[in-house]
Amino acid sequence: MHLIKFSSEDCGTCHRMSHYDAKVAEELGCGFISVMLQDLEAYKKYRRVLLAKYPKKEGMGWPTYLLVTDPDGDFAIKGEIKGGSQKGEFRSKLQALLDECS
Repeated sequence: MHLIKFSSEDCGTCHRMSHYDAKVAEELGCGFISVMLQDLEAYKKYRRVLLAKYPKKEGMGWPTYLLVTDPDGDFAIKGEIKGGSQKGEFRSKLQALLDECS
């Protein structure tokens, strides 16, 4: 499983969560991929994953995390976390998604 974070350089919540989101994902056994929308190379690589869930980018949160299998290949989206949360709440949400997938 991989957790892909879609965020923006201008987003204060995205920046605040970057202090712990990758670490929490790693601790829970997930790969972590950060995609800033301003990073054209990364965005182009993972755009198809984002658009599979949000074809018009409507309803996204900042940040939006998608839990996926095989993000570089024939991916499947297994869950999402939208918007900001404190570290403990983020950990609980991610653990709940992982539990649903197992």
